[in-house]
Amino acid sequence: MKLFPAAIAVLAGATILAGCATSGQAAQPPSADGTSPQASSQTSQEPQTLTVLAAASLTETFTKLGKQFEAANPGVTVALSFDGSSTLVQQIEQGAPADVFASADQANMDKLSQAGYVDGTPTTFAQNSLVIAVPKGNPAQIGGLTDLADSKAKVVLCDAEVPCGAVAQRVLAAADVAVKPVSLEQNVKAVVTKVAAGEADAGLVYATDVKAAGDAVEAVALPDDEAVAKAAVTQYPITVVKGSAHTALASDFIDYVLSDDGQRVLADAGFQSAG
Repeated sequence: MKLFPAAIAVLAGATILAGCATSGQAAQPPSADGTSPQASSQTSQEPQTLTVLAAASLTETFTKLGKQFEAANPGVTVALSFDGSSTLVQQIEQGAPADVFASADQANMDKLSQAGYVDGTPTTFAQNSLVIAVPKGNPAQIGGLTDLADSKAKVVLCDAEVPCGAVAQRVLAAADVAVKPVSLEQNVKAVVTKVAAGEADAGLVYATDVKAAGDAVEAVALPDDEAVAKAAVTQYPITVVKGSAHTALASDFIDYVLSDDGQRVLADAGFQSAG
């Protein structure tokens, strides 16, 4: 059948429109105000698994961000693993698969970088502050750091190798308070769990972890002292892990954490801006 020029033009236009309709980027999940965040650069819908290793204190926020990222990128699964930052660094150094690493302090990120496992320059995406966590009702009547020095007080801390433990040691040194903990835990969630269960009178944890625990624990503020307040703050850096099989996708996930939507999720959980 012979086609006239006008018909050929119509068919060509339809073909172009059809191609545009199928080659767009994956839809992004709506933000809290009903708008959509910036589209990911990943356009493929082939199944991919992005492995993210993150500090235990990021459990609630990164679980939410992971689900939102999956919704924005059909075919992508975000596999999350949470633990103390020092433990995660050891896992990566021992060959554990990882595409993204988010630390609760700069020191552990520096260890990973010096060992040659960082791809690019890590970016700080949030910060957190230490508080005293006590069981609901504060049965031991803990009123401040000095009460933790009482020999009768059962205090639980993170191990010094873990960011929450290192921050706790800085805070106690700044306040000139000596504490003999009844146990040292490998991540901040373990401290919260013992406090919530009444196995400890108090523990030093992040403000976000007290908020995440709901009514199970309460927060007691640190002394209103500039040196203590400075010592209580920790920075959270994030990076693509060298050797990742999904570097572009890993970068997209980091971009999402840094986006307005990602920062809103972190702020809602009690994290402070990276500044």
